[in-house]
Amino acid sequence: MTTSESPSPESGALPSGVPDTDGPVVRTASGAVRGLRERGLSVFRGIPFAAPPVGAARFQAPRPPRPWDGVREAYAFGPPPPQETGFLGRTAQLAAPQADDWLTVNVWTPDADPSAARPVMVWIYGGAFKLGHGGQPGYDPQHLVREGDLVVVTFNYRVGMEGFAHWDGAPANRGLLDQVAALEWVQENITAFGGDPSQVTVFGESAGAGSIASLLAMPRARGLFRRAVAQSVPGTFFSAELARDLAAALAAEAGRGPTAADLAGVEPQRLTEAGAALGAKMAQYTDRWGQVAPTTVPFAPVVDGEILPTTPWEALAAGAAREVDLLVGHNRDEYRLFHIMSGRYGRITDDLATATLRLYAPGGEAGETAYRTAYPDASAEQLFERVQTDWLFAIPSLRLAEAQHTGGGRAHVYELTWPAPESGGLMGACHALDIPLLFGTYGADLGGLLFPGGRPTPEAERLSVFMRGAWTAFARTGTPGWPAHDPHTRLVQILDAEPSVAPYPEERSRRIWEGHDFPPLPLPLPLPA
Repeated sequence: MTTSESPSPESGALPSGVPDTDGPVVRTASGAVRGLRERGLSVFRGIPFAAPPVGAARFQAPRPPRPWDGVREAYAFGPPPPQETGFLGRTAQLAAPQADDWLTVNVWTPDADPSAARPVMVWIYGGAFKLGHGGQPGYDPQHLVREGDLVVVTFNYRVGMEGFAHWDGAPANRGLLDQVAALEWVQENITAFGGDPSQVTVFGESAGAGSIASLLAMPRARGLFRRAVAQSVPGTFFSAELARDLAAALAAEAGRGPTAADLAGVEPQRLTEAGAALGAKMAQYTDRWGQVAPTTVPFAPVVDGEILPTTPWEALAAGAAREVDLLVGHNRDEYRLFHIMSGRYGRITDDLATATLRLYAPGGEAGETAYRTAYPDASAEQLFERVQTDWLFAIPSLRLAEAQHTGGGRAHVYELTWPAPESGGLMGACHALDIPLLFGTYGADLGGLLFPGGRPTPEAERLSVFMRGAWTAFARTGTPGWPAHDPHTRLVQILDAEPSVAPYPEERSRRIWEGHDFPPLPLPLPLPA
């Protein structure tokens, strides 16, 4: 499916020939909404699940939505939250009006029949915790809804400075609190849309998977979902000390102090510009910010001891989510996307590979030696990429499954090894390739980069159907169709042209990282007073 096959999710325009008054009407706890019938589905867009987080509510926990009288038209996606429009040299086009009603949900359902009791899948988008929104064309879930006969919900949550900067006078992890509020909305309202609130599965990729890992560890999220799918879990969780130091630098870029009171009057666009400005120069401050500096991303969930008491790995190992079925995995060549889009592909020296190995591999110099021993034929470029794939996504994802098993729960694991067809496979099985495969949105967002002309190959279409079948089966039954992961056999589903079940393919990397716990990233060297 390409973006031309469906109405623009950001334009607010109605599909041609659809009368405004003939769509399905559903009554939510805040008021009635009218949706649209699109290709046999009932679709509702832009329903508030919380009040606009502006004025006195800015930088605070989400508040209940304002009730309304009459029937509200739920035809267009709500505006994206304030965010950067560029990342790794690419620019996102945000055509929706920049209003302040950012916190909205969207629902796709085969039929808004309260007696249907279909499983519900709730998508949490990624975007480095600094960009993204639930109305992106790449997240159109129509294939999942039809093929799985279930209800799919997407929503917006605050990102960047609004959602994750650790200000004084504001709760930590406001973006995660928005996610909790959206899931509470689902529990209260989804029955009216034909969904079963006892059969909710959260699923998300990258920062969305990091959000899901956080929700598994958060007391406030207990009981809001039964199953979870985490695609490419990032290992970057901040200590409170690191988050505060980054917040001070972010506020300084905006010419203010790092407090909610001092920043409340600053226009959101000015804050997103300040976040982008800091990100552009973070790599110069490895001594100050350590491993997070080269990522150029100053936002992540903060292990603050209250909203997020511990890291997800520690929480799951202690049994915090043993009642939640977990599906988790990663792509073989995660870092390739960032490597190529940074413009450095083909230009990695051995000195840079050595410095990168010592920064990210467990044990510093010992870790560098371990990688060079485990991968004796690897080039400097391959080592540079391998250690960052492992540190950032692969090992954190695997470790989440291991922690769930330790805590008495069940986890199923996959690895995507099928290479994107772009440039003869140069991108490999890179970060975010799973999104167009899962949703079937080959011409939207990054899908347009990974699939030439936005057209899938026959192999891609077959793998896409397989993934949707596994994900929706998991949402319905808790089993995607392959054995649960255990520390003895380490069986995983390999997602390739011919899917198969085999022992975890990255055994050399797994051994290097054995025993590493992914603690919150520390503050190596704070800025002098």
